[in-house]
Amino acid sequence: MIQQLKITAVTENTAGCFEALGEWGLALWIEADGHRLLCDAGKGQALRCNAELLKINLAEAEALVVSHGHHDHTGGIAELVALGFRGKVYAHPAAWQSKFQKRDQLPPKSIGVPQACRESIGTGGLEVVSSEGPTQIAPGILLTGAVPRRVGFETITDPFYRDVSCTDQDLVEDDQALLIEMPQGWVVITGCGHSGIINTLNYAKELTGGKLLAVVGGMHLFRASDERLRQTIGELEASGVKIVAACHCTGPAVVAEMQRQTAFRGMGLNAGQTIQFPEGRQFSVVQ
Repeated sequence: MIQQLKITAVTENTAGCFEALGEWGLALWIEADGHRLLCDAGKGQALRCNAELLKINLAEAEALVVSHGHHDHTGGIAELVALGFRGKVYAHPAAWQSKFQKRDQLPPKSIGVPQACRESIGTGGLEVVSSEGPTQIAPGILLTGAVPRRVGFETITDPFYRDVSCTDQDLVEDDQALLIEMPQGWVVITGCGHSGIINTLNYAKELTGGKLLAVVGGMHLFRASDERLRQTIGELEASGVKIVAACHCTGPAVVAEMQRQTAFRGMGLNAGQTIQFPEGRQFSVVQ
């Protein structure tokens, strides 16, 4: 069980402190007692700059957790290796598949793990650990692996495909979450939550048998309908979660709506900002 936990957004869509860079992507630096982890690596342009600004030595990470294989979460892997990272890489096997996004009037866009990042894993001699199912990283730190999808309103509507001709739909089965156990409950950390944030929280409860303290990360609600948002917030309230720190693909309007809720404490988490548990205190690393 982890006693003290700090989660810092190294890269995120919006800069949350002076001199930080914002980019569409996510990289979360996790300090859990004596463990140092990086959950995702952002798109790649802001990782080094923001890590130096925040005085975070990414080479100290014992592991990189890949929440899923999209380029805005894996594009910084080559930079991470160049900075000296030699820890383990935890990923669902499907994270390494080809991934494309269909666009109107344009050729499909490749959105999978960039080739340079794939190659850096080999040249850096990194050990890749398959997390197709629940996988323990350390005592009190668990990866869900693939998340069962049982909630009817949480469906994949994005034009994601596994082939350039866009005939084989990609349901992002590689999506997974990181779970950290604290005395006050479990903290659930997501990259995009493509499986659905409620599916993810339900599975976290199923795996742990414990109560939930907080959910932190992207929730892919920026294009959600009003009805889906209403149902999501209702289920978040029912889940018993105390803190929701939403960022990246959640969408600023959705984050603002969550901040108005009373059943849980809602907040954003932008580049350069930290949330600390068990207090649930948010602050900027650089003033």
